[in-house]
Amino acid sequence: MIPLRIVADRHIWHVEDAFSCLKGYNVALKVVEADDITTGSLRHADVLLTRSSTQVNAALLASTPVRFVATATVGDDHIDLRYLKESGIAFASAAGSSTGSVIEYMMTALLKLQTMNHLSLNEHTLGIIGAGRIGSQLAALCQSLGIKTLSSDAPRKNHESDTCLISLELMLQQADVLTIHTPLVRSGKHHTHYLINADVLAKFRGFGIINTARGACVDNHALLDWLNKNQQNWAVLDCWQREPNPDQALLQHPRVVIGTPHIAGHSLDGKANNTQYIYNALCAFLRCPASWNRQDVLPPARPPLVLPKFSNMWDTLSHMAENDYPIMDDHQSICHKADARSLHAFRHYRRHYPVRRAWHTCRWLTDDKHTQLLINKLQQ
Repeated sequence: MIPLRIVADRHIWHVEDAFSCLKGYNVALKVVEADDITTGSLRHADVLLTRSSTQVNAALLASTPVRFVATATVGDDHIDLRYLKESGIAFASAAGSSTGSVIEYMMTALLKLQTMNHLSLNEHTLGIIGAGRIGSQLAALCQSLGIKTLSSDAPRKNHESDTCLISLELMLQQADVLTIHTPLVRSGKHHTHYLINADVLAKFRGFGIINTARGACVDNHALLDWLNKNQQNWAVLDCWQREPNPDQALLQHPRVVIGTPHIAGHSLDGKANNTQYIYNALCAFLRCPASWNRQDVLPPARPPLVLPKFSNMWDTLSHMAENDYPIMDDHQSICHKADARSLHAFRHYRRHYPVRRAWHTCRWLTDDKHTQLLINKLQQ
């Protein structure tokens, strides 16, 4: 058999189960903490499997035999893609694997904002920045529930004539809440680094900012100033600058009404998808059959539950969402903690995240046909 040496971040879900055996290869799998992924640990590695906390670039790889890199994350801003391409190193990410998890996070947050009286889903308009996998699916789901949405995506708008996308400038005047779903692009005409900055916030006539994209898509200092200027302004943040040690004033701000440690995509099924995506990509690179399947190791879903009767649609959906995803537990995990504990809390909670199942595995039943239709839309 062909020898294959793999170094992998131990916090990739079921990494040992998935990558210990590959047909036709004699696999030597070394599983380590992210801090231990160094040039030295890769000196005899053929494959590197990582997550977002490892910066993959020439400094890490130049003197190693690594020929395949995969990140079990949706984003790839921690990867020097140009260097990999120029060096002939194959690359794969888990882009698309956590889309459902992020949308479930978003819907739970929106429903919670409704019950907290920060938002009226019947009246206010959601401005979705980024019309890729997540943004487009979020818009479609919100519209099916009767939530008004606007969508903006500068690169797509420039290349697609038959689009209903609007400019960011127009969105700033028409949306009540902005939610960001873009990759982090640091340079170029359509860069998203500090996409939401002091100038943008000064023009924004709404009152809410949601960021589940990347921390640096929003200038956190400008956001803090914006929150302090108006008691009606609020933010929902899953992504922060300088993770895992975000700005304490922002982290503990009373109008960061939901703050979570970059776990929007961390449902158990989303993490399982992360592993499946990069496993399939490695098998394709090696031209070996893919035999590992996440469904074989995922736990069984809970039995269907009967939904109680509520006076309105939003209370019904909020009960369902919070029962299966108590988002305020995530909020309490890092917000309003003492400075000395915040760094540890951020890292620890991400690495030991409670089991959260995808909604399609958590069925709810009711004898009201309209309510069941709404539930089915959320659980697609």
